[in-house]
Amino acid sequence: MGHSLKLTLIASIVCVMIAPTVWAQEKSPLNKAGSGEQTEGKIRQLSEIKLLNTSAKELVQSPTPSSPANQGSDRGGKVIQITSVKANPTAKGVEVILETPHGDQLQVTNRSTGNNFIVDVSGGQLRLADGNAFTFSSEKPLAGITEITVINLNANTVRVTVVGVAALPTVDLYDDDAGLVFAVATTATATSPQQPSQIPQAQQPDSETQPTQPSASGDEPIELVVTGEQDGYRVPDASTATKTDTPRRNIPQAIQVVPQQVLRDQGATNFYDAFRNVPGISQSGVSSRAIFQSLVIRGFTAYNTLRDGLYDLSGEFLGYDAAIVDRIEVLKGPASVLYGQGGIGGTINYVTKQPLSQPFYEVQGTIGSFDTYRGAIDLSGPLNDSKTLLYRLNLGAQTSDSFVDFLDTQRYVVAPKLTWLISNKTALTLKFEYIDEKKSLFDTGIPAIGSVLPNPNGDIPRGRYLGEPGGKNNDRIFRVGYNLEHNFSKNWQLRNAFQAAYVRLDRDTIATNTLQNDNRTVTRSGGIQDFQNDYYSLDTYVVGKFATGSIQHQLVTGFALTRLNTYTYNTFGPATSLDVFNPVYGRPQTTPTPVFISTFKGDALGIYIQDQISLFENLKLLVGGRFDIANQTGVDLLTSTTDFQQQEVFSPRVGVVYQPIPPISLYASYSRAFVPTQNVFSTVIPQPESGTQYEVGIKADLSNRLSATLAFYDLARTNVQTTDPSNPLLLIQTGKQRSRGIEFDLSGEILPGWSIFGGYAYTDARIEEDRTFPKDNFLNNVPKHGFNLWTTYEIQKGSLQGLGFGLGLFYTGERQRDLFNTFELPSYLRTDAAIFYKRDQFRVGLNFKNLFDVDYFESAANRTRVYPGEPFTVQGTIQWEF
Repeated sequence: MGHSLKLTLIASIVCVMIAPTVWAQEKSPLNKAGSGEQTEGKIRQLSEIKLLNTSAKELVQSPTPSSPANQGSDRGGKVIQITSVKANPTAKGVEVILETPHGDQLQVTNRSTGNNFIVDVSGGQLRLADGNAFTFSSEKPLAGITEITVINLNANTVRVTVVGVAALPTVDLYDDDAGLVFAVATTATATSPQQPSQIPQAQQPDSETQPTQPSASGDEPIELVVTGEQDGYRVPDASTATKTDTPRRNIPQAIQVVPQQVLRDQGATNFYDAFRNVPGISQSGVSSRAIFQSLVIRGFTAYNTLRDGLYDLSGEFLGYDAAIVDRIEVLKGPASVLYGQGGIGGTINYVTKQPLSQPFYEVQGTIGSFDTYRGAIDLSGPLNDSKTLLYRLNLGAQTSDSFVDFLDTQRYVVAPKLTWLISNKTALTLKFEYIDEKKSLFDTGIPAIGSVLPNPNGDIPRGRYLGEPGGKNNDRIFRVGYNLEHNFSKNWQLRNAFQAAYVRLDRDTIATNTLQNDNRTVTRSGGIQDFQNDYYSLDTYVVGKFATGSIQHQLVTGFALTRLNTYTYNTFGPATSLDVFNPVYGRPQTTPTPVFISTFKGDALGIYIQDQISLFENLKLLVGGRFDIANQTGVDLLTSTTDFQQQEVFSPRVGVVYQPIPPISLYASYSRAFVPTQNVFSTVIPQPESGTQYEVGIKADLSNRLSATLAFYDLARTNVQTTDPSNPLLLIQTGKQRSRGIEFDLSGEILPGWSIFGGYAYTDARIEEDRTFPKDNFLNNVPKHGFNLWTTYEIQKGSLQGLGFGLGLFYTGERQRDLFNTFELPSYLRTDAAIFYKRDQFRVGLNFKNLFDVDYFESAANRTRVYPGEPFTVQGTIQWEF
């Protein structure tokens, strides 16, 4: 499992007019460095610590029960990836945290001179979560401190600098849940601290964690003590909303992050299982067993996705795979201001696993119900002695049957990445992904009459397949791209990323059309479908920090280019009808004939600018705008007809965050979005959809490990595409729809070992204007109420240390199947559970899904295609990291 290493620096003011106060400390006793003695009830002063050699001092690790140090890990001497730098003001100053995936020993060299406190951390390298090098800077974080910087000095050394105004900062140590904390203070004469905009507001200090009296003068040698901390369910930062690594509490829009730990604890290898964790998300009218993946966010279909922050139209085809994806970020509401054409209800960003600068090797094997077998290999580390070439290789393979008759699946994943640290200012990452999934059939579900609605002939078996065995439903995706980042200075950075994705969908199948009046016979048709989609995305932008007087700015500006090329080949022909209660397969089908052959091309250019502004230390403003030029050309190759459209759209966003007290953020925002649309079975290009959202909310850090968000929104959508009732292969634009709702999410650690990840969503999504469907009808596949809760507890001490248990409750309310609201899918509560054991680098777990074998329905496409959910399943997983 991943771990975080914290090197915490506290810059605090020491007033020369007031004598230092000695703070009592009631935490666990601390071992003196270099001795076996203990100090009870208080923190030792630096004068009490046996100092190490000032030219090369070891960073001593204070292990926690879950840390690799306590599990026999030994990675000393290898380059450690520092994935994030955070600055958190405290009641006494500001702490700077360097986070790494594992708790490891580092070497520190004290190079302080004059008013500059300087330490070089050997064996470390700054790397953002997306694999890019970067620098951190905080100007005038408080009185007496001119600047705090963290930079890559070379390929395996990180330099931390604290510049004092009048003197070298003094040093202090105190204990908290993260271990010993390193503090610096200054004898400045200023009377009030100042905090720049890039520093998050302080969390309330723990009442049991009080800093000690500053003890030693700043020129004394220092011993730094850090601790390994297990990755948790709370992820405080996200980049999707702003294209910068911004604390979620400073973002004036709801955003939720599903971290790797949650996905791993749940055994979420399935796309829809991963998104059950996000309130406000429901499944669209597609089977979870289909290759095509579709979600509804805040009542509206999530058309497009991101991959590592880059616009990715191929995400609806096998976007999620547990072997590749590290975490999932879901930004609620429009995001066109940064990403152009995109989902109105929300944007999904798949953050993939990136190369590490330390050796990491993991193998995983899973076996489960319905003959499920899965294996995965994760390898990473440096390729040369200088640690400037880093790699990651993710491999995965899975085969499984299903409760649906005749359905079996094989999936293969290959995903290598290579990072070249060209210099301490420039990094280039090359990435490649190949996913091949083969299914023996196209799941078309079962009719509503006989499943959701009563049928005089009885109930249709949930696993009944109404097509023909021996069909074909294959999907292949090939993605290739790069990510380049260059630091001009500590405040200005250039980022350039490109991805090409090639999707090939090959389908030869028979599907159901309608249920006849006898309520037992379905008409069918079938044919060959060949989709070839090529997606290209290029994004180039600059991130810069500057000040205008006392106002701090973080600017993002750039341009993006996207291209979509699509070739569609469809043949259809009638097939023999089938008795749903007594099916007889293998009857001949009429030879299908081509009915639709077309090409489609869509190009878009977007120019955008965004400014994150700190007007005061507790008042932040986010403003941005984007201008897009998008054109689409559709060609019907059977009729030689062409349609062309071009749109020019401006998408603004304005948001404000006010923090009346440090742990609380009140926010409000306004944003707009647009989506150029395409009808798969027609070259007639619809008008683009548009959306406008107003949102207000509260974000709270209930502790330094537990956070919550409460959001209220009003979202309007126009030019909406829905299925044409007279022809299910065509789409129509129905007018205006509106979604209003409330969302709440909670994530983090309640007590040591007890983690929680949950949420609730109330969604009132209705038709407002339409020529076909009645006003105030509910939107289809959108539950009014949804609830998710996943919680785990891991024993922290004793002979059972490492043993853990998990429980999940996932509730989905009633949903209308169609816009006429002719019938609804019933609500359901699914219960999942887990038991796991971790020791050293070994983990074994059992996951139980749908523990009580509840009959439920995932979604519905129409009255003939309703998709039952999976019955009770068990999967066991063994993981070994070495």
